[in-house]
Amino acid sequence: ELHSLALYVLAAFHRDDLKASEAGLKYFVLGALSSGLLLYGASLIYGFSGSMRYEDIAAYAASNPGVGLLFGLVFLICGLAFKVSAAPFHMWTPDVYEGAPTPVVALFATAPKVAAMVLTARVLDGAFAGSHDQWAQVTVIISLISFAVGAFGGLAQKDLQRLLAYSSIANIGYAFLGITAGTDSGLQAMLIFMTLYVIDQFGFFAILLALSRGGRPIRNISDLAGLKKERPVTAIALTILSLSVLGMPPLSGFWAKYYVFGAAANAGLWIPAALGLVASVVAAFYYLRIIKLMWFDEPQSEAKTDKAPFEAKSIGWLSAAFAFPLVIAALSFIEPAARAAASGFGG
Repeated sequence: ELHSLALYVLAAFHRDDLKASEAGLKYFVLGALSSGLLLYGASLIYGFSGSMRYEDIAAYAASNPGVGLLFGLVFLICGLAFKVSAAPFHMWTPDVYEGAPTPVVALFATAPKVAAMVLTARVLDGAFAGSHDQWAQVTVIISLISFAVGAFGGLAQKDLQRLLAYSSIANIGYAFLGITAGTDSGLQAMLIFMTLYVIDQFGFFAILLALSRGGRPIRNISDLAGLKKERPVTAIALTILSLSVLGMPPLSGFWAKYYVFGAAANAGLWIPAALGLVASVVAAFYYLRIIKLMWFDEPQSEAKTDKAPFEAKSIGWLSAAFAFPLVIAALSFIEPAARAAASGFGG
């Protein structure tokens, strides 16, 4: 909750901007609602188990698998789902991403999501590992709805940051699918997915920060038209990152989804995994549209793209280099680290 208070302020940082003020207010109101769900769920769990320690809750849940405890867990999951923009608790995400400054959106898309997903996995696998069959019904529904909302919601978007909001909703669905597996390999897949996802997002937003046309930041997808002629290296980096996020092999995004789908299949979640694959195909359309605009369309404005700050460009280039080919070497470190972390979640 402490980090949420800071995010409410950051969302409305440009207080003279109508969209930023609206985004901040909407985020605050819906955030307060999610905090209420989270705290009510925690209070129910404490009321039935008599403890806030994971070990004690797990022991109570194993010996007294009552409806009350599971009722509290559902509220807890719903509150955490809001924090990570999982559907159907995603209502704030597109507006906040559109209205907030790009650096703030880059923060929204990375650190808080990783922290909330790790907390979700820690609670479910630590305190409620014995109730997997019950809570998995909730998390798989969240995963499937996130696939649908993220994939189809992004098709009609024209604002780049709003499009990235729907992309993040779909990607959180894959992370929830890893948790739903309820195995160490599923948790490992979730951690690998979130690590590679965050690196791709850092690169994407760094390039958006670096690009401007006529002194104005590039916000619309159409502003990327003809980028290959003016900034060919940046266009290559953005193309690599777009292909990575949509899961094109052998880029980092492919390996992220490979681990998740593998863990889901091994846990018998064939249908959710297949629907996740379909969602990836649908979401590929809006990333391929970005690539098509950069490489095959002519600029719609006579103003040329401004010279980009080296720091922002270099972060984008490094992220693209990580997506391919450095990801192959990096996985040799990320995979055992994720495996070790996943094995400790139940402790």
